[in-house]
Amino acid sequence: MLIALIARDKPGSLNIRKANRDAHLAYIEETGVVAEAGPLLNDANEMIGSLVILEVNDMAAAQDWAKDDPYAKADLFADVELIPWKKVIG
Repeated sequence: MLIALIARDKPGSLNIRKANRDAHLAYIEETGVVAEAGPLLNDANEMIGSLVILEVNDMAAAQDWAKDDPYAKADLFADVELIPWKKVIG
């Protein structure tokens, strides 16, 4: 099952994002369930959130993954949505 994780950073938290980026990328690598991922950007091309496509067995697995993400543990996000997603193109 594919799940889109859409997370928006708390305002003014770019330093938290940068400080935890290496741990976040290592977590993506070690868990092996991320199909695609990248930052959301504002008009100034600054990172303001994340879009992660998870390939997991169920929503509970996606929730667990999101909870254990170093960004989440660093309290980076103002909000996180987990939405089932269907790949159509690409």
